[in-house]
Amino acid sequence: MKKATKVLLIMMLIVALTACNKPSGTKPGAEAPTNTQTTKDSKEIKPEKDASLLLWDNKDGEGKWARYVAKEFTKKYGIPVKYQNVNHTDVPSKLKVDGPAGLAADVFNAPHDQVGSLAKSGLLFENMVANEYKKDFMKVAFDATSVNENGKKVLYGFPISIETYALYYNKDLVDKPAKTWEELFAQAKEFSKGSTKNNPKYGFMMEPGNFYYTHAFLAGYGGYVFGNENTNPNQLGLNNKGAVKSGEFMQRIHKELLPLKVEDISSDVISTLFNEGKLMYRISGPWDVKNHLDAGVNLGVTPLPKLDNNKSPKSFSGIKSYFVNPYSKYPKAATLLAQFATSKEMLEKRYELTGQIPPRNDLVKSDKFTKDPISMAFLKQTQKAVPMPNIPEMEPVFGPMGTAYTTIWNNNQDPQKAFDTAVKQIKETIKIQQR
Repeated sequence: MKKATKVLLIMMLIVALTACNKPSGTKPGAEAPTNTQTTKDSKEIKPEKDASLLLWDNKDGEGKWARYVAKEFTKKYGIPVKYQNVNHTDVPSKLKVDGPAGLAADVFNAPHDQVGSLAKSGLLFENMVANEYKKDFMKVAFDATSVNENGKKVLYGFPISIETYALYYNKDLVDKPAKTWEELFAQAKEFSKGSTKNNPKYGFMMEPGNFYYTHAFLAGYGGYVFGNENTNPNQLGLNNKGAVKSGEFMQRIHKELLPLKVEDISSDVISTLFNEGKLMYRISGPWDVKNHLDAGVNLGVTPLPKLDNNKSPKSFSGIKSYFVNPYSKYPKAATLLAQFATSKEMLEKRYELTGQIPPRNDLVKSDKFTKDPISMAFLKQTQKAVPMPNIPEMEPVFGPMGTAYTTIWNNNQDPQKAFDTAVKQIKETIKIQQR
């Protein structure tokens, strides 16, 4: 009898502990009676009593901003917020373990391409004020942090920045930045004529084995990752005529401008040569601006030049966003924090500290932003960019496509054959994923 009683008590304890770690629900009103749909369209959310929050974000300028947001939020609402440095790219894997265990942050920064996977796993709480974001934020940011569920677009994110890559150039070496790739080829060849083994000079550099960058040419020539605007994983456009054309274009760059192996063209090598005035053009994102300015480079940035089909390369864009943890004890207070962080005032402060493009329509039209030529160049490129697909099936794409471009570049492999091999591998992995 005592043994039976002991077993019963243990079972009751397990049930109680499990209940403690249940998520508040990925949607307002799910599982938690306090999260009602009435807050869906309200401007001001009433936080739970005695709430205290944990915030995960990056370090450096972004961390400085996160601490500023936490301080200002506490000052306004009286809710204590603790900032903890967790890199946004590490959040998805950490959340899968710490979320159900009740150890994850209430609000966290994560990349938009993980939204589909996290939402599917029940690790995101739906944005309770979605209509405000549909009105005030760039469509691309809204769409990228949303998921199509049963024919309806559901917003999970609170977007804080949008970024893509563009063409960097050294103003001391370039009189007029190239508007077409033919112009760039001509300028780059002229500059590299004085190159020697002891004093190498390159007209153009990029990471040719990195699909994040080569996607710009693939999409510019008519290739694509998934069908239906990157929502249909059963339709791939990675080995069509446009994709093949991009492979041939990369082979031309290799032959005429950059006769090095993929392994010898790392981001560090490119950065060093650019800082030393031995490189005229490079492709990179806003994360390299400070590095080059600090090195004294007379830096210019312009959108990627037009291809020979008169189309602009379509770079990948990424949206950093705050999200609310469905396992949070205080989902309303957490939503209020995410909403506060993405206010005009807070995102303007973020732009000052990080230089990253704020995805709010009002801020990118402000004088402070429009008078910055570097920021405007990136903004113009984002308007031609394609958000990285945020469905779970995107994960197996980067590896095979990176390998395909590497063999095309290093071994002069036939692009059609390289991409066919990559697509076969991607399809097999997706098939396993979908079982």
